[in-house]
Order: sequence, then C-alpha cells, then structure tokens
Amino acid sequence: MGRGRLRIYLGAAPGVGKTYAMLAEAHRRSERGTDVAVAFVEDHGRRHTAEQVSGLDVVPRRELTHRGAVFTEMDLDAVLARRPQVVLVDELAHTNVPGCRNEKRWQDVEELLAAGIDVVSTVNIQHLESLGDVVEGITGVRQRETVPDEVVRRADQIELVDMSPQALRRRLAHGNVYAPEKIDAALAHYFRPGNLTALRELALLWTADRVDEYLQKYRAEQGIKGTWQARERIVVGLTGGPEGATLIRRAARIAARGSGGELLAVHISRSDGLAPSGSGSSQTLIEQRALVESLGGSYHAVLGDDPAAGLLEFARGVNATQIVLGTSRRPAWQYVYGPGVSGTVTRESGDIDVHIVTHEHAAKGRGRIPIRKVTDLGRTRTVAGWLIGVAGPPLLALVLINVHGLGLTTDMLLFLSLTVCAALVGGLFPAIASALVGSTALNYYFAPPIRTFTIDEPQNIMAVAIFTTVGMAVASVVDLAARRTHQAARSQTEAQTLSALAGTVLRGSPSGDGDGVLTALLEQVRETFQQESVALLERPDRVGAWQAVATAGPRPPERPETADVDVPVGETLALVLRGRVLPGEDRRLLGAFAAQAAVVLERRRLAGEAAAARREAEGNRIRTALLAAVSHDLRTPLAGIKASVSSLRSADVEWDEEDEAELLAGIEDGADRLDHLINNLLDMSRLQTGTVTPLIQETDLDEVVPFALGGVPPGAVRLDVPETLPMIRADGGLLERSLANLVENAVKYSPAGVKVLVKADALHPADGPGRVELRIVDRGPGVPEDAKERIFAPFQRYGDAPRGAGVGLGLAVARGFVEAMDGTVSAEDTPGGGLTMVVTLPAVERVPEPDGPRPEGPGGPDPGGPGAEEPAPAPPPV
Repeated sequence: MGRGRLRIYLGAAPGVGKTYAMLAEAHRRSERGTDVAVAFVEDHGRRHTAEQVSGLDVVPRRELTHRGAVFTEMDLDAVLARRPQVVLVDELAHTNVPGCRNEKRWQDVEELLAAGIDVVSTVNIQHLESLGDVVEGITGVRQRETVPDEVVRRADQIELVDMSPQALRRRLAHGNVYAPEKIDAALAHYFRPGNLTALRELALLWTADRVDEYLQKYRAEQGIKGTWQARERIVVGLTGGPEGATLIRRAARIAARGSGGELLAVHISRSDGLAPSGSGSSQTLIEQRALVESLGGSYHAVLGDDPAAGLLEFARGVNATQIVLGTSRRPAWQYVYGPGVSGTVTRESGDIDVHIVTHEHAAKGRGRIPIRKVTDLGRTRTVAGWLIGVAGPPLLALVLINVHGLGLTTDMLLFLSLTVCAALVGGLFPAIASALVGSTALNYYFAPPIRTFTIDEPQNIMAVAIFTTVGMAVASVVDLAARRTHQAARSQTEAQTLSALAGTVLRGSPSGDGDGVLTALLEQVRETFQQESVALLERPDRVGAWQAVATAGPRPPERPETADVDVPVGETLALVLRGRVLPGEDRRLLGAFAAQAAVVLERRRLAGEAAAARREAEGNRIRTALLAAVSHDLRTPLAGIKASVSSLRSADVEWDEEDEAELLAGIEDGADRLDHLINNLLDMSRLQTGTVTPLIQETDLDEVVPFALGGVPPGAVRLDVPETLPMIRADGGLLERSLANLVENAVKYSPAGVKVLVKADALHPADGPGRVELRIVDRGPGVPEDAKERIFAPFQRYGDAPRGAGVGLGLAVARGFVEAMDGTVSAEDTPGGGLTMVVTLPAVERVPEPDGPRPEGPGGPDPGGPGAEEPAPAPPPV
C-alpha cells in the first residue's frame, strides 16, 4: 500500500474561494467515478459553499465537550474505516479540540496519507509558520493557528486560488464571506486594501518559489542541461579587476528590462585557494560585491581550476539565460597561450547568450604582478632552516662515513629526511640547498666509485636524480603550505577587523551626532595597528592649515608631515598615525578605516545640516501659519466682539432686551472661539517644544468621554462605551482635550440630523499587553486616501473648509497628545461613506480570553482569521 497524494488549495486571505474550488474538484472527480468523501468542510454560513457540499458523501463529525461547550471535529477513525479514495479536509492549520488523537489537523492528514488515502485540503498564506512575523507586521494580528512550511512543501500539488483585493472586498461587502454584523470591522481592519495586496504578494511569491523548486528538481531528474528561459537570469563573471563595476551595471540594466529578471555575480577562485596570475584584489571584489547587492543581485564565490568551465557550470546550474563578460585585459601577444575565458565561454555556452562588454581597461594588460616575499616563516625559522640545509648534509655525511654497512638506499633516505626537515623549518630555499648539498655528498662519499664525482652504475645516477627532485618538490609544497597558512591567518584577522569596523559604524553613538562613532573608530585604529596616537585631519582647501577633526591617544600628529603613517582621503582629509611605520600589506586595511572615517564624518555633517534645515523650515512654517491665524482667524471673532460691544455702548440706539441678549450671545460666542483657538495654539507650541509631560495613571474611559462631549450640540453624538472596558493608562485631561477635538471635527462635517457614533472596544492581541480602541464614526464627505495623513499636520484644513472653521490645529493637537500617552490616532474610511477616527490606548490589564477553541457556528469566521481578532462595531445610524 503506497502513500496517498496531498493536494492543497492555497489562498492569500479568507474568502478567496479555496473551499469552493476544493468542492468543485471533488464533484469533478466524483463524476469520473472516484470514491470521494467529505471528512471536514466548514462553510462559515456561506450559501454557495454549503450548496457545493450537497451531493457528496459526508462522514459524520465527532462531537466533543470542552469546558461546558460542545464542539465538532473530524472523526479520523471513521474516515480511516470508510477508506475513500479521496477525502476532503478543510483548514489544514486548524487546532483540534482537546480530546482528539492529534493536536493539529495537519497531523490527522498525515495519518490519512500514510494509510494510502489521497487528501485535498486548504490553507491561507498567513497560516504558514515561517511567515507568522511577516503577517503580523502587515496586519497587526498574530496568527495562533499555523502549519509547518515543510508540510505544505511536501504536497504533491499546490494550487493558488487568487483574487484581487478589490474583488475580495466586494465579496465581503455583499455578505459572501462573513455575517453582516462583522462586515464593517473586517473591512476596516484585516481586509484593508493594503493588507490584502501585501498578503497576495506573499502568496504569489511563495508559490513562485515552489514552482521554481519543482522546475529545478524536474531538470535534475531528467538530466536536462539546456537552458529553459522561463525567467531571465543574468550571470556576470567577475575577475576582481577594475572593469567589474562596468560589467555589473551593464548586467543590471539587462536584468531590469524584463519583469522578474535576476542578477547573479560570480567569481571563480582556484580550488587550492590561490588567485590566478594577474587577477584583481580582494578589496576590489568586496566593493563589487557591495555594488551587486545594492542593485538587488546576489554574489557567489565558486572554486574551480578552469575559470571558463567553472563559469559555464555555474550558469547552467542556475538555469541562466545570459552571461555578461568583459573584454580581456590581456595584450594581443598573450593570445598565443589560448583564446582566454571570454572566447572559451562564447564557444561552449550553447543556448546561453553571451555578452562581451568593452571597457577602458581592455587589452591594456593586467598590471604589474607584485614580487612575493622570499618566505613568510619568520627570521628565526629561516636561519634555522639554512643551518640545517647547509651544515646538516656534511655533518650527516661525516656520521655515515664512520658507520659502515648501511647501503646507498639507506643513506639516501637519511639525506632525504634531512631535506624534509630543512623544508619544514626553513621553507623552500634552505630545502633546495639541502637537496643540492646532500646529492653532492651522496655522489662523492657513497655512490661508487667513492670519493669521485662520477657514478658507475646507471641506477645510482637515477637514484641521486630522484632524490634531488623529491627533495625540491617536498620543499616547494612545505613552503607553499606555510605561505597559505600565513595568508589565511592574516585574512582571518583582516576579516575580523573589518567586521568590528562595520559594527562600530552601524551601532553609532547614543547621542546620534556621530562624535562617539568617530572617536571609537579612531581608537579602534590605534589598537588594531598598535599606534601611539591617531588623528583625522581636515583642511578647508588644498593650501589651508590642517585641523584635527577627531583624535585618539596622547600627542596626536598635527600635520601629515609629522606622522609616521599618512593615509590621504581625497584632497581635504587625511588619517595620520604616530607610533611605528606600517608595512605595505597593512595599508590596504588602514585604507578601509580611513574611508569609513570619512563616511562617518560626512554623515555627521549631513545629519547636522538636515536637522538645522528642518528646524529652520519648521520655524518658518509655524511663523507663517501663526501670522495667517492672527491676521484672519483671530481677527474675525475680535471684530465681532468689538462690533457687539460698540453697539451696546452706543447712546444713539435704544436696544430692547431681545436685541441686547443677541449681542451678548455674539460676544460670548466670539470669546469662546478665541479661547478655543488660543488653547490650540498654546497646545501646539507645547508639542513643538517637547514640553508636554502627561501624568499617566489608571483612567476609566466612560468617565472621560462624557466630559469631552461638552462642547458639541446635545443629541449630536451617540455613545457606545461599555462599562466592562478595562482601565486605560492615560492622562485624563489630555485625553479629554484630544477626544473633544476629534468629536467636534466629526460633528462639524456630519450631515444635519445624522449622529456621530463614539464606540469603544477592547483589543486582545495574542502577545503583549491589551489595548482599548475608541472609534469616532461620522457620515460626512470623507477624506481621500492620500490626504489621511496630511490632515493631522498643523495648520491643515482639508478641502474647501471655510476660513472660520479654525486654524487647522485640532487634529494635530489630538494626535500629539495621544502619542505622548503611548497611543495612536489614525483615519479610516467609514463603510458606506464618511470618516472614522481610530484612537488606541494601552490598557491596564488584559481581559482574559477563553483557553479553549471557539465554538463553530454558521456565521463563525475562519480560525485565526480577522473576525476572531477584532469585533465589529455596530453601524452608525443614518
């Protein structure tokens, strides 16, 4: 009995039609004569889904009681006993009720597959375990029910059920997904267009990656070496030469021409760790790798003694469609050695297109090859090696002359051992000297005829020649290993130093001004290179005096001429060190420190200039807005008050009581408007200067909200603030002021006779403290999406608001006060038209949630879906 096959319908969000597609597939198979059974399908009260279940054989569910509530789950034993060919199991990520054999439904599916039963199931992208944090960052909801990615990856077939965000929101608004009382909350929270678009992109990308895996697996199984141009993959070959940046940018432009193009840069290194003659530096490769990654590509280092073969093997392995190479830097006469990498790749690329890109370094040679040091073993070992190589063979010959009967073979092995010892201690040249001196001693003292430089027997001639050759070969290998060990240790040290350098720059300073970073960087230079002092010098121009920007250590150099080491950075900066002269191989690493110091200095200055520009622009904007407010919004009520007072004091007119009361009411109204405007201006000045200090304490929301409504007309607001809400952490006075501004703004724009709804709910995230949400819902004209953030800026009045409507500070003050209390204020569209202001504040304690699973009902949302996370507000009256 073989294992069953698993087919999964994957969706971006609840309601896209996964269950409906699964049931349609079941009907198709049933019509073809396949034995199909429904083990578990949840229709969530959706009429069309329920209609699809009819006509299929449904295995009765199992009832379980948990904490006094009755739940139904899939009866795994009944399905195994029924043994259909295909079984439908909805909601793969579902958590079973305690009392079931398995904790998760996907574990039930594993048992069905192991029993040889084919399974068709459904899952949403947000339930994949690896995407939990990503989905929470997008939607703000932590999914409590997840399925391991590997379970879904192992599926024999994954089918994406896709739907545009607009179409899904229409389905939701028409009542095809959730019950009517949950539609408004779902549209305003989880089913926002941005959320759905991001989830859809996740689903499409995840599915595309799985398709790519299947394609690579199929090509490997079938032994297909040719390129299938399903996606443009551009491979650019890098040598580490100066032309690399040109090649990378050219390849990036080619990849950007088509949708989904992929850029891959590859450098072929020899398998023994040695760079080919004339190749570029490792520092250049580091810079080119950073360039590749900044352009959205990936960098790969591949081992291979044949660069052309290694490049082609890599390109075919990644299913590349094009290869980008640079014109060779070799001069024309060097082509006598072969066609080179470009020619070989072009000839053997097959169906992979090859682009040969010209550059300014073409045919100019690879530059001067630096002469290596004689040895990297140190002075002591070198001297000891020469003593062994030169004095050792004569001493050994003297000993062997007095010891008779060992034979020529034994004598040669002893001399060879001495040569190996010289190689191990002193390296190449002492070992060569040992081999030459030892072969001469063997010939003169031990090869017949003795004490002559002639050899009678041919085999003895061959033996001495082999001895000399082996000795030199062993010396070469030992010397090469010593060099590689020394270079590896140095490279590791450089890598660790550069890593520490990057960490110093990235961590920054607590003050954020860059001074701490620059000082720490120079201190790191001083410690790394064992210097007495380090300084970063700057001069305003080429002939100006040098000034120290930052220093580390005592007596830092004041000019480059007085320093032991001077590394110029451009024309106006120099990194100078005092203590000891550094070897040339250390200056490359020091150059990286100097470049980073210049970057930190520039970043510090740019940050200072940006902050000064922001302060100046903000000050100008505030001054301009205040002048506008004083010139009109404050002058208007003052003019009304003055006119009313002048009328009352006039002796020419006899006012009756009704007229006098009307004039006094006008004075009072103007004074109230002045008081409101001045309070908002003062509040904004406090926010701008950062002097708002909330007195945070436990506050009852249903006590604050009524006081905030004192300035609105009676009957203009409908309250829905439950008494069971948890206490919040807030400043009661600031919160009252904020809510008053928000409610007054909503009443101002609501149609006549339509009440503004003020509704509060408790939010209970899976992790962390709970929060309380207050929604101020109006049915006014609303605000376009691109203006929802702009309306919270100071002195902003949306649209054609009348000049007498205020200076545009109410919403800015409300958001500033709420954010000072660790809360948030945002604007959303009201379903059916209007604007909803959403205020969230931290709760003192979480409202306990039931530990068991939620009862299933015909109108229940998908497990872990948005309907379970955020209750729907009652629709405001129209």
